[in-house]
Amino acid sequence: MTAEIDVLVLGGAGVDTIVHVPELPVPLADSHMIQPGIVTRAGQSGDFVALGTSALGLRTHHLDLIGEDHEGDLVRALHRDHGIALTAVPGPCGTKRAVNLVGPDGGRLSLYDATRWAETDRLPEETVRGLAARSRHAHVVITQPCAQALPVLREAGVTISTDLHDWDGANPYHEAFALAADVVFVSAAALTDPGAALRAIVARGRAEVAVATAGAEGAYLLADGELTHVPAAEPPAPVVDSNGAGDAFAAAFLHGLLGGEPPLRCARLGAVAGAYACTVPSTRVAAIGPEELLAGAAATLSGA
Repeated sequence: MTAEIDVLVLGGAGVDTIVHVPELPVPLADSHMIQPGIVTRAGQSGDFVALGTSALGLRTHHLDLIGEDHEGDLVRALHRDHGIALTAVPGPCGTKRAVNLVGPDGGRLSLYDATRWAETDRLPEETVRGLAARSRHAHVVITQPCAQALPVLREAGVTISTDLHDWDGANPYHEAFALAADVVFVSAAALTDPGAALRAIVARGRAEVAVATAGAEGAYLLADGELTHVPAAEPPAPVVDSNGAGDAFAAAFLHGLLGGEPPLRCARLGAVAGAYACTVPSTRVAAIGPEELLAGAAATLSGA
């Protein structure tokens, strides 16, 4: 059967409350006056990947546990407003939520509500199997309970990607994702040696491609046994927030990969999308389109 879905995104649907702070760490004080205000909006890692791949023309479907609550309504509205297919499995613990403290330089500290998931949570196996059978690729977010879906996806024969975010290279929770995926993204923030971490992922798991994103320092790509530094792209506007940059990188990388591009070209596309995401205020959600992405990639190559 011909695939009807290009990218199936599992997990990572939720709501963030954005609080701008004078600096990070937040100075100890009795109170702070917050400008430009405190805003709650839908959009966590899976939402941003789904938004990014959809904006780039990939047929996208998002699957996650979502509560019958106000936060769940915001998530459902986000997908509806952007034309992204969503399968919302009732979440007994409610919809995932977090508070993001955002500094003046765009740096971020995320505080996640740990009561919004349980060890017994599961994505229905038949739902995962049915969607996977219609998909070319699955991007699996590391939120509970997506690890349990990995064997089902593997049996379905779809390629898998995941983002380990700020993994330190040792936390065992991330290993199931790292070792089951064909493409692995990870932030270099907590890695003492990004190249060594990528080589360990490839040596121990299924991945043929692994990427460590390093913010303004660019990214490190391991493909075909060769480690390459990919420079950061020039942001098209002032940098205001780093939230969602890694998700935008992953979405653009997958856009290139599913379009038949080689990994280095995919990483350059990712760098452009990540830089664009840093120019979007954390109180909004927006993703780069295909024309802007290709123009940014051309500019990056011409300046290399």
